[in-house]
Formats: sequence, C-alpha cells, structure tokens
Amino acid sequence: MKISVIIPVYNEVDTIEEIISRVIEVAIEKEIIVVDDFSTDGTRERLKKIVQSEENMKVLYHKRNKGKGAALRTGFEFVTGDIVIIQDADLEYNPNEYPKLLEPLLDGRADVVYGSRFLGGPHRVLFFWHYIGNKLLTLLSNALTNLNLTDIETCYKVFKTQILKGINLKSNRFGFEPEFTAKVSKKKLRIYEVPISYSGRTYSEGKKITWRDGIVALFLIFWYRLFD
Repeated sequence: MKISVIIPVYNEVDTIEEIISRVIEVAIEKEIIVVDDFSTDGTRERLKKIVQSEENMKVLYHKRNKGKGAALRTGFEFVTGDIVIIQDADLEYNPNEYPKLLEPLLDGRADVVYGSRFLGGPHRVLFFWHYIGNKLLTLLSNALTNLNLTDIETCYKVFKTQILKGINLKSNRFGFEPEFTAKVSKKKLRIYEVPISYSGRTYSEGKKITWRDGIVALFLIFWYRLFD
C-alpha cells in the first residue's frame, strides 16, 4: 500500500528539514504532502529549496494563516495514497514508529489508528496541567462518543484514505482533533490505539497550542457530537 504523509507547518524553520529527512528515511512507499500555513519565519523559503530535490513530495502554500485543521484539509485534497498519516513538523513525534501505527490497518483489524502518548511509551517529562487538560478532554470526548481512547489530542492519527469521503471536516485550528474523533465515532469505524514515544517541547522551544485551544476543544467536543 502507498502511504500519504500530511505535514501541516507553521513557523518551523528550525525543524522542517529534519522532520522531512526523518520521514523520507522510513522504508515504506509514500508520498509527502507539506502544507505551509503562511509561515513568516523563513519556513516557506526553506521548503521551496527542499522540494526541488524530492521526487515524491508536494508543498502547498496558504496565502494566509488559517490553522492546523485548515492545513490538513488542504493536504487531504491532494492525497493519492491508500492510508493517511498525520505528522506534525515539530519533532515531538517520531516517524520511525510508522510501522507499528500501520500494523493494525495493514493486517485488517482497524480503519483508524491513534498513537497514544499515555500507553507506556517513553516521553519527555513536561507540563502537569497540559496532561490534566488532555485527560479531561479525552474523558469528556469518550463520554459523548462511547469510546475508550486515552489520547484524542495526539498528532498521530492514521486512517484509510477512503474514510475522508464520508466525513465533512470543518475545524480550522486545533479543533480538528475532537472533530475528527466525534465524526469517526459516528461512522462506527474500527479504532485502535498503539503506544508511541513523545518528545514534547516547551513554549520557548516553539510549542503553539495554548489553554485557549483547550477551551475551544471543550466546546467543540459537545458541538460536533450533539449538533453538527
């Protein structure tokens, strides 16, 4: 099977070359689709140089900043692979773990796989309140979807491309995470979780998600499950 790796990017000039290099090194048939969400730190210029030497890579450029969810939707429009992997550009998630993320899909057990940071993989010790916030959002999402996920906010969501045809995604920012979970739960798809490592970073190192995004996610968990 061919894998489509979607990388949404915003102001990651210090990491973009390294993450693309790590994705390329994974020994699977794949295409790489990078969506630059109107970076202003030199990322766009760096991408224009990288793409010239990479045959199986597309780079798409937003004309204004729209958010992670909007960047993912742009990338989904150009997917030609059988399975989609969402990959952040910040080096917090390790592409070497693609094989174990893909395993439940390739052997026919799953339609969607979440890579969970809370199932025992090694992780950098960082923010207590981020952890609590994530667990509360996941708990609330589970209560409304009747799932037993451990990490709805994880970047690593891997799924069969065909499910995109039956899901109308709308969120522009980090609301993509609860929206995607609510909508795949309504489709009664087979969902698996696998443990992954996590090399979290601090705000001084470039972390972008904030408590405000958590409040929005809280609202969207209710909205997409009950009203949308």
